[in-house]
Amino acid sequence: MIKFVIPAIIIFLIVLFWEKINDKIYQKFKIRINYIGILILIFIIGTILLLLYF
Repeated sequence: MIKFVIPAIIIFLIVLFWEKINDKIYQKFKIRINYIGILILIFIIGTILLLLYF
């Protein structure tokens, strides 16, 4: 049960504080994390599709 609750809480907190996290990273590195997130999402979906194909 704990292995389902803790990731759910972590994801909820990330969604809740997304703007603050994004602003902090933008101030430090001058790059929007949304672009990095989109690239990672595309990579994960591509990997899943590749694994399903073979």
